[in-house]
Amino acid sequence: MGAERKPVESWLTDMDGVLVHEGLPVPGAPEFINRLRSSGKPFLILTNNSIYTPRDLHARLSRMGFEVPESAIWTAALATAQFLSDQRPGGTAYVIGEAGLTTAMHAVGYILSDYDPDYVVLGETRTYSFEAITKAVRLINDGAKFICTNPDPTGPSVEGALPAAGSVAAMISKATGVDPYFVGKPNPMMMRSALNTIEAHSETTAMIGDRMDTDVLCGLEAGLHTILVLSGISDEAEADRYPYRPSRVVNSVADLIDEI
Repeated sequence: MGAERKPVESWLTDMDGVLVHEGLPVPGAPEFINRLRSSGKPFLILTNNSIYTPRDLHARLSRMGFEVPESAIWTAALATAQFLSDQRPGGTAYVIGEAGLTTAMHAVGYILSDYDPDYVVLGETRTYSFEAITKAVRLINDGAKFICTNPDPTGPSVEGALPAAGSVAAMISKATGVDPYFVGKPNPMMMRSALNTIEAHSETTAMIGDRMDTDVLCGLEAGLHTILVLSGISDEAEADRYPYRPSRVVNSVADLIDEI
């Protein structure tokens, strides 16, 4: 029998599929977040999507009845910018992405340039430009290091799956023979940076997610208590196919309100 887990003092939760599903709040999710806020326990809402700034996401969540400060939102774009700032402070990067990523890069003092940059940084975008991808390929061939915000091959939309950063990264890798370093989930780097942001410890932190291959894997590898919710992508049958288990499976975050 393993050692008894310490009580959960801090919470990390994925956004899509856990708090929001297809543009609507998951029933009970606003109450869950409101309970977290009133408890005073540190928490962060995580997303691998690098399109939006925390301010954009704060506004989007507010419209759905979630009261979260901007500072409680942690994106793969923020994690990527922080990683690059730690690795090479004040460097240069050619960035393919939206405001979420470019704003985060500017905030850490990076210069965005297509002239001999230190890095090519690929994030999500709504309109991938073949011209931008071609430029990225040439810059990587010329020695720029290749970074991608997240490895997700697809993302959700109301109409169905959309190709995401991981798919475009595969195209650039195929053309260059160079694989990117992915910062977002399931890289535990994303979890570590989130824990550091709220000064939390892995053994007293829970990660709530709806995907076995990113959220649960990431939480597990970072030493967190992992909770799979069935309100998004994974169901119990799919979860059973993986060689690792979450600490717990619940229907939705509504089931966790009374534990906070």
